[in-house]
Amino acid sequence: MSRYESAKEIYARYGIDTDKAMETLKNVPISLHCWQGDDVRGFDTDPNKPLTGGIQTTGNYPGRARTPEELMADIDEVLKLVPGKVKLNIHACYAIFDDENPWVDRDKLEPKHFKKWVDFCKKRGIGCDFNPTFFSHPKCDPLTLSSPNEETRKFWIDHGKACIRISEYFAEELGEPCIMNIWTGDGFKDIPADRQGPRERYRDSIDQILSEPFDFNKVKPCVESKVFGIGVEAYTVGSAEFALSYAAMNKSKCIPLMDNGHYHPTEVVSDKIPALLTFFPEIALHVTRPIRWDSDHVVLFDDETREIAKEIVRCGGLDGRVKIALDYFDASINRISAWTVGFRNIEKALLFALLERKDLKEMQDSYNFSKLMVAQEELKTLPFGDIWNEYCKRSNAPADGEWFSEVEKYEKEILVKR
Repeated sequence: MSRYESAKEIYARYGIDTDKAMETLKNVPISLHCWQGDDVRGFDTDPNKPLTGGIQTTGNYPGRARTPEELMADIDEVLKLVPGKVKLNIHACYAIFDDENPWVDRDKLEPKHFKKWVDFCKKRGIGCDFNPTFFSHPKCDPLTLSSPNEETRKFWIDHGKACIRISEYFAEELGEPCIMNIWTGDGFKDIPADRQGPRERYRDSIDQILSEPFDFNKVKPCVESKVFGIGVEAYTVGSAEFALSYAAMNKSKCIPLMDNGHYHPTEVVSDKIPALLTFFPEIALHVTRPIRWDSDHVVLFDDETREIAKEIVRCGGLDGRVKIALDYFDASINRISAWTVGFRNIEKALLFALLERKDLKEMQDSYNFSKLMVAQEELKTLPFGDIWNEYCKRSNAPADGEWFSEVEKYEKEILVKR
């Protein structure tokens, strides 16, 4: 008997169908963020520019992608190492310009500037999500959609509208809905004199962006909140209350997005998922790993990642109600490894959640809390690793312990030569 067959029998004693769990997970799209590969630099401005908008990438590990071709090659390497259904997730600053399509500023971007990304996705049979880039640009003054300067604000509104059109292009070309996330780092370093004015301008700006015609079945605009960032420690315009209220008032044209790094250190997004799904037909998530603040560390198979996955599964989120994406960037370690570890861990957490006993809710509803605690604890030591490795095998991906040598080879042959 194989290790998988033995593990399958053990799970079956608890009424858990491991084959069904793997079959369910293989159809769940997870968005892989392109910005891990080049430290959020993009291709539309000076590659040595400082990051703005509360974003900071630390480290100088060799091998950062410098061109679209290098970034695409690195993504291909990751695709070989991860199981499951992948979507790509790109920012507007990753527009690709050439002699046929010369550079334009962000307010003038068109679908043609992303055709090479569409071609990339088509060839690999994957969908794509999209993000306007409201940071790291000369027209951040430092505010964007909340700026009191109407010329600045119009520039960024026009950028958002352009991104609506580009998102619909992705959806139509790739045959999958495109999640388009609106996030800005707008805020102030110190205590402001006016907190409401910037938020009223921000609301009006999003209203104008979403006035651009689009099919909500194809384009899913999101509004993402943040608690604070570097340089905006005292006040963030797009706070949690603002973003959630905006989404609640505009359910027909946008959905809320929660990034689990964008809350106070004692808050957990896992508890917020069932709260929001009680009221919203759909929500979106950016899964990351904050250490004391929104530090965007590589996602681990840790407690909160597992709890997030459990709530997605328990709430029926895998039927499309919950849109899952990764969002982190680490320049202190091998970037291919960072991508791979994080993607494999969100997949691992979802599989772990799918292997939960189905009678736990009954124990809770009957107030049998002693039995519930014992049952939950026993699940932690079942032979999950054997199920995970079987899932990787069925997905034509390497099992744990088999993939890092490929990363080392790629680094030696490709990355260190850049």
